[in-house]
Amino acid sequence: MKSLEELIRELPPDLRKEVEDFARFLLERRKAAHGKPIRQSWAGALREFKDRFTALELQKKALEWRGD
Repeated sequence: MKSLEELIRELPPDLRKEVEDFARFLLERRKAAHGKPIRQSWAGALREFKDRFTALELQKKALEWRGD
């Protein structure tokens, strides 16, 4: 079985460029997927309800409010 490099060398220049572009796209997509920090802008938003509801009840309420 031929290596990836050997296969690419056999391609005409225009297709080699497509392979290069696709490889760059895959690398960027991977970097973007792993580089996104988890958003926690909502943290503490339900603080006012902590004395009236348990964590499970708050979870259910949040789902109701979101319409899920």
